Amino acid sequence: MFSPAPTKLTAARTRESPPNYGGPSSPATPIYISRHSATPMPHRPATGTPAPWSSHLSTASRTPALKETEKTSGAAHTRPVFVCEFPQQVRNAEVEWLRTHGAGTTGISGGMDRATGLCWMLCGRQVFIWSYLSGNAPQRCIVLEMPKRICVPENDAINSKHGYKWTVAVIPWEKEMCRTDRTVKECSSAGILMCSQKSLAVIYWPDIFSEHNYSPIVGLPTDDHHKPDGIDVLVDDRITSSRKSGTPWVGSNSSSEFNVVNSMIASPISGSALYECIAIACRSNAELCHFECSVNGIKYHRVVQDFELKKGYIRSIIWRCPYVALKEGERDFFLLTDHEIQCWNVELRRGGAVSKTWTYDVLGTEGDTEIKKDLAGEKHVLLLDMQVEDSRKEIIVLVASFGKDRLSSSSYTEYSLLKLRDKSSGQKMRGDELASGNFLERKPPVRVIFPKSQVGEEDFLFSMHLRVGGKPAGSTMILSGDGTATVTHYCNEATSLYQFELPWDAGKVLDASIIPSVDGGEEGAWIVLTEKAGLWAIPEKAILLGGAEPPERSLSRKGTSNEGVAEEERQNLVVGGNFSLRRASTEAWISRDNGERAVLKGVGQRTAQDEEAESLIGHLFQNFLNSGKIEGAFENLHQAGAFERDGEMNVFTRASRAIVDTLAKHWTASRGANIAVMAAVSSQLLEKQHRHQQFLQFLAASKCHEELQMRQREALQSIMGHGEKLSAMIRLRELHNASAQARPQSRLESLNTDLQHSEMSGSLWDLVQIVGEKARRNNVMLMDREKAEVFYSRVSELEELFSCVNQHLTYVVGTELPLRLQIERLREISIACTSVVRTAIRYRDIQYSWYPSPEGLTPWYCQLTVRSGIWKLASLMLELKMEADVSEPSMKSVLVAQLEEVTDILLEAYAGAITAKVEREEEYRGLQAEYWSRRDNLLNVLYLHLKDVAEAAAQVSDISISSEEQRKKVLRSLSPSLIALARRHAGYQTLWDICADLNDIGCLRSLMHESMGLKEGRFSNFVFEQCYKKHQYAKLLRLGEEFQEELASFLQKHKDILWLHEIYLNQFTSASNTLHRLAFSQKDGLTSSGEDHAEIGGRQVNLLLDERRRLLNLAKIAVLAGDFP
Repeated sequence: MFSPAPTKLTAARTRESPPNYGGPSSPATPIYISRHSATPMPHRPATGTPAPWSSHLSTASRTPALKETEKTSGAAHTRPVFVCEFPQQVRNAEVEWLRTHGAGTTGISGGMDRATGLCWMLCGRQVFIWSYLSGNAPQRCIVLEMPKRICVPENDAINSKHGYKWTVAVIPWEKEMCRTDRTVKECSSAGILMCSQKSLAVIYWPDIFSEHNYSPIVGLPTDDHHKPDGIDVLVDDRITSSRKSGTPWVGSNSSSEFNVVNSMIASPISGSALYECIAIACRSNAELCHFECSVNGIKYHRVVQDFELKKGYIRSIIWRCPYVALKEGERDFFLLTDHEIQCWNVELRRGGAVSKTWTYDVLGTEGDTEIKKDLAGEKHVLLLDMQVEDSRKEIIVLVASFGKDRLSSSSYTEYSLLKLRDKSSGQKMRGDELASGNFLERKPPVRVIFPKSQVGEEDFLFSMHLRVGGKPAGSTMILSGDGTATVTHYCNEATSLYQFELPWDAGKVLDASIIPSVDGGEEGAWIVLTEKAGLWAIPEKAILLGGAEPPERSLSRKGTSNEGVAEEERQNLVVGGNFSLRRASTEAWISRDNGERAVLKGVGQRTAQDEEAESLIGHLFQNFLNSGKIEGAFENLHQAGAFERDGEMNVFTRASRAIVDTLAKHWTASRGANIAVMAAVSSQLLEKQHRHQQFLQFLAASKCHEELQMRQREALQSIMGHGEKLSAMIRLRELHNASAQARPQSRLESLNTDLQHSEMSGSLWDLVQIVGEKARRNNVMLMDREKAEVFYSRVSELEELFSCVNQHLTYVVGTELPLRLQIERLREISIACTSVVRTAIRYRDIQYSWYPSPEGLTPWYCQLTVRSGIWKLASLMLELKMEADVSEPSMKSVLVAQLEEVTDILLEAYAGAITAKVEREEEYRGLQAEYWSRRDNLLNVLYLHLKDVAEAAAQVSDISISSEEQRKKVLRSLSPSLIALARRHAGYQTLWDICADLNDIGCLRSLMHESMGLKEGRFSNFVFEQCYKKHQYAKLLRLGEEFQEELASFLQKHKDILWLHEIYLNQFTSASNTLHRLAFSQKDGLTSSGEDHAEIGGRQVNLLLDERRRLLNLAKIAVLAGDFP
C-alpha cells in the first residue's frame, strides 16, 4: 500500500561492484547471475544481499547499503535492526520448499502472538513455533506436522480443498502467572488452533510443549453445519461416526469464493484442566463459527445472525480486553462489520452461549454525523480492521474512504484512523446504559494517514491489518496483503509515516508485534516477521527521525504511470527532506514527557556543538595515549564548548560512558552463549577499567579535571561513578565464576556437562539474563546480542540490576521451589548485590582525591532504584525467615547473617540520600521517616534472632554455669556486630534492649558518651526517656551525673522529677519552689498519681488531695533543709 514502486535496474548500477559487508564468512552476491541458475529467486537484483539461509548471516549484510548522501543526512539512524535469524529447522524447510516449488508460490505463511511472545510459520505441511523474544538463532523450536487426513496421500502435500492459508490462534495455559513473570519467562505451556481459511477445517494441538506428545485433533467440516439453529454438530470423525462419505466440503461449492475465514480468537475454558478451549471464527460472508476444542474432539456450534450473507460484511474479530487475565467465566469480543462495531459475549464453558450485547453504528444512518463528515461522507466508506489498545481503553479502526479530486476529476482513496473510547472499559454495563446506546465515545480528530492513494481492489483493501501498542506511544502499524508494512505516528496534529524496508529478496512482511517491556508496560518497540530474512525491530529513534509527511500521490508496489515521480516520492518517504524530518523529530521531542525523554536523550538534546566537542575529546585522548602530549587541550576544549553542560549531558561524561559501555565486536560471532563468550567478559571489563583510568589521567594532565572539580561537580561525579560501576561489575563477574565453580555436580553431570552448564545456572545467572533482556528490549539495537553480553557491557546501567531485583526477585528465587533451595538462591543474589555496593564504596575510598566535594551530591548506590532493590531483598528474607522458623531451623543462621549485611547496605544508602537532601535544602522528612521505620524493623528482627540463639544455648549449658549466665555470655559474644550496626545508624531501641538484657550499665554509659545524633536526638536523651517510662528515676539521675547539660534539658520537660535533681544539687530553695508549683498545678502532672487515678476511679479526688498535701509537706522540708548550712 505505502511501499515505493520498484526501481529499474540500470546499466550503470549493474556495473557497480557490491560492497562486501559480511567479511570472508559472508561473501557478497556475484554481480552476474546466469539465466539458467538454480537459484529459487530469479528476479533478485544484482546488488542483492547474501542468501537468507546463509550459515553466517550478519546483521550488516541484511541491511541495504547506505548512499553517501544518506550517511551524511543521518539515515543510518532510520534503519530497522536485525533481531534474530529463523531457527535452522525453518531455514531448511524454506530451502526445500523453494527448491521443489520455486519462488512465488503461496506455501509459506506466518504470524506472531503478542500475549505469549510466540511466532509461527507454515511451510508446506510443517508448522514451526518459537519465541521471538529469545534473540539470535532461537535454540528451541517446536515442529508440528500437519495430520495425514489434511494431506494428499500421493505426494504428502496439503489437500487443495484446504489450501495453504490458515488462521492460527495460540491458547496460553499459564493464565495464573502474573504479568511481570510472563514478560521475563518464555511461554512453556500453550495450545495451537489452526483453521483453514478455505474449508473451515480445524486442527488442534492441546499443548505443544507437553511431554505427553498429544496427537493433533482434526475437525473436518461437512454439510451438517447447515442444520437448523441450536443443533450442535461434532465435526471430529473420531466422535461423529455417522458421517457420510462423499459429503460436500464447504470450500468446494460455487458460492464459497468469498467464504473466507479472515479472523479467529480463542480462549481457555474457565476452570478446565483438560486443555479445553473455545474459539470464535468469522467468515467474510458474515458467518460466525463457534468451536469447543478438547483432547476428546472438536465441537461446532452455529451462531445465529440477523443479517444477510454478503461479501466483506465481517472484517475482523478481537477480544474486548485482549491481555487481561481471566477472572470470570465469560469474555466480551468486538466484531467489526462494514459499517458498525458489535459487542458480543461468550460464556467460557462447555456449551456456553454466544450472544450479541450491543451495536454501535459508525457509518450507518444512526452513526455519528461528525465521523461521516470527517471521512469524506459523501462518498463510499469502508471499515477495514480494528484493534484494541488495552492500556488506553481505546478502539482504533482503520478506515478507507473514496473521493474524487475536483481539479483532475480522478478518484482516490483516503486512509484514516478512527479512535473510539470504550466508555465501559471492558466492564459490564447496566440495563439503562445498554438502552441508551451510548457505548463508545469518539476521540477527535480522525487522523488521516494517507490523503490520496490510488483506488485499489476490494481484495487488496480487505487484506490490510492493523497493529497497535508500539513505540513511539500511540503509533500504529498497517500491514497490507502485498507484504508491506508502514508505521504511522501522530504528533502535534501532524502525521508521519515510516516505511519498513528490507532488500527485495527478504520477501514479504508476514506479521508484526511488539517487544514487551520487562517492567510490565504495554508499549514496546515494533518487531516484524519477514518471509525470508528473520525478525527485525524498528527502534523508536528510527520512527521519530525517519518518519516523513504523507505524500500526495500513490505509493503502491503495483507501480504508477510516472516512474520518475514515483522515485521522487520514494525518496521523500524513505529519506525524507531534511527540513521535514528535523521538524518532525523536534516537535516529537518537545511533546514528550521527562520519562520518555530518557529513552532518546542522546538524540533530541545532542547538538552539533556537542558532537564537535565529543569528536575533539576523542582526538585529543587518542593523541595522549599515543604520544603523551596534551599541549593546548584545555583551551581547545574550552573554545569548543565542552564545559557548558553539567551532569549526564556533559561531553566528558558522554566520553566516559562510551568507554565503559563499549560492546566487543567479536562476542556475537559465536551466535550463542558459550565458554568463549563468557571468558571474554572478564578480559573486556579489565580493558575497560584500564582505559577509564587512562581517561582520568588525561583529564588530570589536560587540567580539565580541575575545571570539572570546581565548576561541574555532577559531571565529575558521574565520571567517577562509571569507575565505581566498572569495579563493581568486575567483582560481580568474579562472584559469578566462583559460584559456578563451587556449585556441586554429580559424577554423571560432570561427564555430560561442562563449565558452561555451571555458569549458565543459578539465581545470579537468571538475574543477569533478566537485566540483559530488559536492556535488549529497551534498546532494540542490542537484540542480536546475548543477554549476558549486554548486561556485562552496559556498565553505566548497573542500577538496572537492583531495579530487576525489585520487580522480579520472587520469580528469580522461585516460590515454587523447596524452602532450602529458595534460601540458597536468595543468598546468592544478596551476596552479589551487597558486593556490588561495597566494591563501589571501596573504589570511592581509594580514589577519593579524584572526587569533587560531596556536598549535595547523591551517589548512584544511594538512589531510589538501588534502595528499592535492597529493601526487596530484605523483605523477602524476612518472609523466608518466618517460614524457616518452622520448617528449616538449620537455615536461619545463614539467612540472618546475610540479612545483617543487607541491612547495613540499605541503611547506608538511606543515610547518604538523606544527607544529600539536607545539604540541598530539599524536603527530607518523608524519606527520614521511612528510614527510621525500616531501620527499627530490621534491627529488631536481628536482635530477636540473637536472643533466640542465646536462649537455645542456655538450654544446653553446663551444670556448673547457670542458664542465665550462659544466656548472657552467648548474647554478649554475639552482639558486638549488631551494636556496631546500631551505633552507625542510631538504632537506639536496639542498643537499649541489648544493654538492658545484659544489665550492663558500663556499656550503656559508654554508648551515651559517644553523643550520637543531633543535640535533641542523642542517645542520652533516649536513655532518659526509657528510664522515665519505666519509673527508674534513681537510675536516670545516676546516669545523668555525667551528662548534666542533657539531663537539665530533659528535666525541663519533666518537672515532676526535677525537684529530685535539685535536692541532689543542694538547691533546696529551687526544689521548694518546684514542689509548690506542682502542688498547685491544674494538671495531673504526676505519673504515679495519674496511674492511681486510672486504677481507682472513685477515690481520685481524695488521692489527688493527698498527693497535693504530700507535695506541700515536701516543699516545707526543702525550705527547712535550706536553712541549715
